[in-house]
Amino acid sequence: MTVEAARTAAVAFIPCRLDYCNSLLYVLPDTLLRKLQSVQKATARLITGTRRSEYISPVLHELHWLPMRERVKFKVARLVHQSLSGQVPLYLANDCSLVSDSTRRSLRSADVSTFAVLHTLSSDGDRSFAAAGHHLWNSLPVQLRIPNIIYGLFRRQLKGHLFREA
Repeated sequence: MTVEAARTAAVAFIPCRLDYCNSLLYVLPDTLLRKLQSVQKATARLITGTRRSEYISPVLHELHWLPMRERVKFKVARLVHQSLSGQVPLYLANDCSLVSDSTRRSLRSADVSTFAVLHTLSSDGDRSFAAAGHHLWNSLPVQLRIPNIIYGLFRRQLKGHLFREA
């Protein structure tokens, strides 16, 4: 296998495996996320030809790859945005209802597009899309929580925010 073929295979297969079941990875402890981070770093080294003795953070930044914790946040927040705009299956969209959509009473928090966070009794429940997605959405800056923002603009602003956060 040539070097270019290995690079193409690495880019095609490894990042999609790292993104699998992101809402379950949202509350994963750092010890387990470090293992996924090491896979991501090894992939970046393979793609760019960087040696193990060299710093990998500038390489990840050059590839525009977020660290694993922020990558998981990016994917979950993207899914929440898509569910608000009706671009996901109905079973996911039904989990997302803003406080402003509530007909019970008018709240001040209804003006800033927040979710009522689902309270769960276990860490497994915290990993569900309904709990993790709502918690993450509420932690985003107000300018990102506009539900009808164009998807491409949302992705760009969200990735920039997460790069600054990392």
